Amino acid sequence: MSVILTTYNAEEWLEKVILGYKAQLFQDIELIIADDGSGPATRRLIEHYQPLLPFPLRHIWQEDDGFQKTKILNKALVETKADYIVISDGDCIPREDFLQIHYDARRPETFLSGGYYKLPMSTSKKINADDIATQNCFQLGWLLKHGVPHSIKNLKLISRGLGARILNTLTPTRPSWNGHNASGWKKDILAINGFDERMKWGGLDREMGERLEYYGCQGKQIRYSAICIHLDHKRGYITADQLEENRKIRRASQAKKAPRTPFGIVTETTD
Repeated sequence: MSVILTTYNAEEWLEKVILGYKAQLFQDIELIIADDGSGPATRRLIEHYQPLLPFPLRHIWQEDDGFQKTKILNKALVETKADYIVISDGDCIPREDFLQIHYDARRPETFLSGGYYKLPMSTSKKINADDIATQNCFQLGWLLKHGVPHSIKNLKLISRGLGARILNTLTPTRPSWNGHNASGWKKDILAINGFDERMKWGGLDREMGERLEYYGCQGKQIRYSAICIHLDHKRGYITADQLEENRKIRRASQAKKAPRTPFGIVTETTD
């Protein structure tokens, strides 16, 4: 599989995430860092880890021109070498079985919809390399001890196997393409022309998932099976104007129910 992680000037978090993939049970992968304009520190971090991992670690970078996640994702998608693609973020540490579950659950004409377990900043900071290697940071007891509150959401951490599959079936959450935890077939994503590059933050991932559905792919829920923990961070790139523009683009896409965007990997219009 090809695994794509997006990042922007977040070396502390990205290092923890890379270590999460180093600890994976399934390692027949290439790991691609889709970098939306980070500075030299990110490049140095990736170069440090490239000889230390049992799989290829690649760095695809574009100049910093504001929030351009859709563009760097499309560039990374074109560069992938595998038929099946997992997309997550550089602030989401995967549990050791994360990729194995994506691999085992993949089916033709289907994409997989996972979720995340969000951590407070204090807990995010406390996770170190040993906690990732031993998987302590996925143990509910360790997390409660280090600042995570009691919540019904903790079911994500204690559910495994049949119990997780039952919860996947029972959850009222609709399976959607979630940028922190989703996977699908490269041929299907290319057929719909990837991500709509007009979109900034807010619904850009789900918009692509909706077009996959218009294309004939069905979303499958694995939010209680494929677990990643989301490290806390600020979101200074969010603006009300961008959110409203994204809503307009998404509503237009939903009205047309057209699988392919003309503003994707290949630009097909000047309108």
